[in-house]
Amino acid sequence: MAQYQVYEMPSSLDALEGHELPSSRTSSETYLDSPPAYEAVAGQLAQEAAEVRDDGRITVDLNSRLARTLSKFMPKCPIYSAGEDRRGEKPAQEPKPISWNVKLNIVVQVVGSRGDVQPFIALGNELQKHGHRVRLATHNTFRNFVESHGLEFYPIGGDPEELMAYMVKNPGLIPSMKSLRQGDIQQKRAMVAQMLTGCWESCVEPDPISGIPFVADAIIANPPSFGHVHCAQALGIPVHLMFTMPWTNTRAFPHPLANLKNGGKDSKLGNYTSYSVVEWLTWQGLGDVINNWRETMDLEPVSSMDGPNLAAQLKVPFTYCWSPALVPKPIDWAPHVDVCGFFFREAPNYTPPPELDAFLRAGERPVYIGFGSIVIDDPIKMSNVIIEAVHKSGVRAIISRGWSKLDGPAMDNIYYLGDCPHEWLFQHVAAVVHHGGAGTTACGLLNGRPTTIVPFFGDQPFWGNMVAARRAGPKPIPHKTLNSQNLSEAISLCLTPEANAAAKDIASSMQQESGVRTAVQSFHDNLPFEKLSCDILVDQPASWAYKKKGKSLKLSKLAVEILRTNHKFDTKKLELYEPRPIHITTKYYDPVSGSTAAFIGWNIDVVEAAAGMVTKPYKEYKVGRTTTSTKSVTSETSSLRTRSSSSSTEVESLTTVSGITSPTSSRFSSSRKSVDVSSPPGFGCTAARMAGASAKSFGDLNVKGFKGLLVDIPLATAEGLRNVPALYGDKIRDHGTVTDWKSGAMAGGKAFMYGMGEGLTDIFVEPYKGGKKEGVVGVAKGVGKGTVTLLTKTGYGMLGLVAYPGQGIAKSIRTAVKSRTRKVIANVRHEEGQYLLKGPIGREINHAQVTAVFDHFMAAEGAAPRT
Repeated sequence: MAQYQVYEMPSSLDALEGHELPSSRTSSETYLDSPPAYEAVAGQLAQEAAEVRDDGRITVDLNSRLARTLSKFMPKCPIYSAGEDRRGEKPAQEPKPISWNVKLNIVVQVVGSRGDVQPFIALGNELQKHGHRVRLATHNTFRNFVESHGLEFYPIGGDPEELMAYMVKNPGLIPSMKSLRQGDIQQKRAMVAQMLTGCWESCVEPDPISGIPFVADAIIANPPSFGHVHCAQALGIPVHLMFTMPWTNTRAFPHPLANLKNGGKDSKLGNYTSYSVVEWLTWQGLGDVINNWRETMDLEPVSSMDGPNLAAQLKVPFTYCWSPALVPKPIDWAPHVDVCGFFFREAPNYTPPPELDAFLRAGERPVYIGFGSIVIDDPIKMSNVIIEAVHKSGVRAIISRGWSKLDGPAMDNIYYLGDCPHEWLFQHVAAVVHHGGAGTTACGLLNGRPTTIVPFFGDQPFWGNMVAARRAGPKPIPHKTLNSQNLSEAISLCLTPEANAAAKDIASSMQQESGVRTAVQSFHDNLPFEKLSCDILVDQPASWAYKKKGKSLKLSKLAVEILRTNHKFDTKKLELYEPRPIHITTKYYDPVSGSTAAFIGWNIDVVEAAAGMVTKPYKEYKVGRTTTSTKSVTSETSSLRTRSSSSSTEVESLTTVSGITSPTSSRFSSSRKSVDVSSPPGFGCTAARMAGASAKSFGDLNVKGFKGLLVDIPLATAEGLRNVPALYGDKIRDHGTVTDWKSGAMAGGKAFMYGMGEGLTDIFVEPYKGGKKEGVVGVAKGVGKGTVTLLTKTGYGMLGLVAYPGQGIAKSIRTAVKSRTRKVIANVRHEEGQYLLKGPIGREINHAQVTAVFDHFMAAEGAAPRT
């Protein structure tokens, strides 16, 4: 792989001109300064740090307190060499498979327009070639589009046309004042909530038409789907993000949605900070929606400190779907972030209608003008501007009607186009004018067509600037400033020999790439291969863990059903297996800010729970009034779906799976979340629900009150004390992840041992080390450092001895109480295993051989490694 260079944004991008971040530091590499309390700054976001302009751009004030605060979290800029393992931080002993032979159920979650969905269709088809079962989960309106390419489809809800209209005014779902006044926000938040529910269902629900069971083994998603990491956490499976727009912090260029202002000397740090500011703004608008949804999956809420940068914190693999010929990978992007090239589907077989064919043959190559799925406020005005610009430039034109239904009078030099694949059409035009979607941009450049971009929102201005930087077209023309004059000039520039040569040069580079195949390789490279496969049926993913007498086996859904059928194991020893567990932990940089943040969070929780004793009964009262005459609520995207009668074969119960009991001959619908509000007379009346809501809030008040005082605040203080050595460059002890009372007790023991041991010895060791290195001055520094560690490490040891076991006990209690989602996962995995057992795959496998291998593992000394 070639060494990547730092990509600097062209000077034509207004977001960079003359804007640098003010800083009292000597270098942008200073980091890990002690920050203020985290939760305290969250409410300042919209007011102080940024402003959403009427043109849909976000003005990020780098001189705001929030921007300066976020800049303190910016790590030292890493430089990654080209030879590093692209899989990132993985065990050195883990082998890279020569060929991928584990057949996965992959759900691809996509939110956006048809242009956003299309690249993932190409990806899905390529994944199918490797034997994977691929389900594309997106908006209902794209069902035919997805299924026509041989992929499974799952509807997640949401109206893409309505979403695109909103995004024109509010990029990234961050509302402008105009949208707030018009009352659009609640409607869009409700749409996001619906799509989040749909994303989870796409991971565990059977096919809505055929009823064939499906449980995801891995997730691929674009970031605007929002549910990806959370679904992966609930299932304990790998997740991989793919996008056409920069979403990872870099010093090379700012966030595509951000205009930077009040810059100082450090523009690169400003670029890096802009990503965090935009993420924080988005989280402020949707964080509560996401946390409410997480609660339905028995997941703990994510704090406003962790929510905005969750993917980066968890090092979720990220693949960017653009050509490095346009935007090379910045050197401060880690190995788990790839730039692979644009995604192109196989060109469809297309025969143009006679009218289009005749128009193309009637004269010189026309200019294509179209805005695809963009919903324009005034399509008549836009149509008139385009027609006038065509006349001024003296060209022939094909105007795509698109979702805005652009139209005009019949003319010899203009053809109004309906649906037509760009792959075919762009081979027959001289230049293209469009909104700047990544897919349309890529298709035009692949065919060597000079490009004019009229951006509306999102990554469109970014691509417009990239095209202009390569001289393959003019600077982008924002849609609100578009007129017949500047459009005519842009068309004329595209027809110059210089623009044509530049476009041909880009096309030559892009034609050497294979974006889809490279993306699939990146996806495979980032999977935990050794942890993912079944120990018996090695070409199937592991879904269960069987543990007995100190031995552990990873088993696939089918292997479990075969062994159960042959009565080979005790189902009480069977547990859900998580090949890639996700643990979200808040990092506290010092004890003061950590304990303060926890105290503020505790106060908020207690106040909300206390207020809920009044507000939640009132909400139930309002719901009762609006649903008095309602018998039941059903929809295509509800979590309880009607199963197809053709596949409604009953399955036997698992009896017990790690304490999970399932009724015999059940379709497991009893554990699914139902939205049926019908009830027999005298049950579930409004008054009873109001009393229940009040009682629940009272219970929450007690639980959150005691947990905050006994666990959260001591834990935050202990974590802050543990991380103090990082402030002066010392290493931090890792006590392991706390997941239950056992790991909590181990972490507490390690904290006490390391904290007390090192704290009491550092007072002598540090002066000695300092004196050896710097003489008397070093001794003085060592005394100071030793004194600090004496206080912080011993404090960490003593407090950790109580805090970490308390955290573990709290997690164990929560796991025991919040078990509904785990029951659902166990049931649907069992259901799919039964389906596989009765299908062709189950009949082809030698059951006797499976049981023999199982017996061998159980009999052999330490043959099966603990997972």
